[in-house]
Amino acid sequence: MQTNFTQDQLADPGLARANEILRACVHCGFCTATCPSYQVLGDELDSPRGRIYLIKEMLETGRPADAETVRHIDRCLSCLACMTTCPSGVHYMHLIDHARAHVEKTYRRPLLDRLLRFALAKIVPYPGRFRLAMRGARLARPVARLLPDARLKAMVAMAPPVLPKPSESDRPQVFAAIGERRHRVALQIGCAQRALDPDINDATIRLLRRLGCEVVIPKNLGCCGALSHHMGRASESHAQAARNIRAYLAAGPLDAVIINTSGCGTTVKDYGHMFRTGPLAAEAAEVAGLALDISEFLQQIGLPEGAPKGLRVAYHAACSLQHGQQVKTAPKDLLKRVGFEVVEPADSHLCCGSAGTYNLLQPEISAELKARKVATLEARRPQVIAAGNIGCMIQIGSGTAVPVVHTVELLDWATGGPKPRALADLP
Repeated sequence: MQTNFTQDQLADPGLARANEILRACVHCGFCTATCPSYQVLGDELDSPRGRIYLIKEMLETGRPADAETVRHIDRCLSCLACMTTCPSGVHYMHLIDHARAHVEKTYRRPLLDRLLRFALAKIVPYPGRFRLAMRGARLARPVARLLPDARLKAMVAMAPPVLPKPSESDRPQVFAAIGERRHRVALQIGCAQRALDPDINDATIRLLRRLGCEVVIPKNLGCCGALSHHMGRASESHAQAARNIRAYLAAGPLDAVIINTSGCGTTVKDYGHMFRTGPLAAEAAEVAGLALDISEFLQQIGLPEGAPKGLRVAYHAACSLQHGQQVKTAPKDLLKRVGFEVVEPADSHLCCGSAGTYNLLQPEISAELKARKVATLEARRPQVIAAGNIGCMIQIGSGTAVPVVHTVELLDWATGGPKPRALADLP
């Protein structure tokens, strides 16, 4: 794609990177075949190719974002299926992230939009605040139908009937390896996940310890910055990421930073790019280089065979894992290794509609994608659905009676850990 940025514009590292990405695009349109929002809406401007045109015009002119451009950028899930499909290697993730930061700086949203986005950024990354918000949402359920906006209704509907108690595992501490110590790793404990399903971190720690890992929960660890980053709140997300970078490096020598929420993993692995021009560049690149999804790490160090449980597991591939990190086979291979029968849904490359805060900010499109995903999963007649991302688990779980659990919970159970609570009713 031909671009027309001035030399002054290209002196800005963000615009220079956008220029590289734009020039790689050859307009082939392969991305439209795998774009979930395009499949639902059928509008070229709601495809990656269409958004690339809009972003190019917005950035080249340097004008503030307009309502039309913002509408189509907001409808992007950042599922990154287009990056898996693209034959030209267009790094759409960096482009859409830069575009969202430009929107945040130059476009004044309607009041309700501003309030909702502010609330999400100030609540979801903080487990204590998030738990309070979920309690408030539960109280609002009886009057949810009277709320004036679909997004408010979606936020109320997200609240689970019962909130689990916080886990003691999430506070800063060191868990000794069981037996000989073979590895020393830090665990990214997440934010919303701690409030919604603390069993995931507990299962991760148990499994790693049995495999000879000393597991460190560093001091001062918080949100990885993903949520704010994908809403264009760059200074906020960078501050959160910088705190985590310093926390990991202060934890002492590490063999890996383990991440069991794939949405976080995609962002942490991109820290090197996020901080490439700042004083934390080397430290950020170091942490990014240590980051591994739990399934990647388990595949690297070796997982013993498990006791077959006789369960048929439908594996849902989270977009942030299969597209954002290109981790595609490890979770399935591990589940098979420990004795589960693993099946996959049709169109497994398509998003479930969760996508961070997308299901709250774009509830209609998200609901359509959820219905499609649930239908393809249930068509395989599974006894359990496994996923590697808390957002996907909540999204899919709200549309099916089939239990939804994290992949690591099944791996822990099959290799000596307790049965996941969500499977209590299964034989």
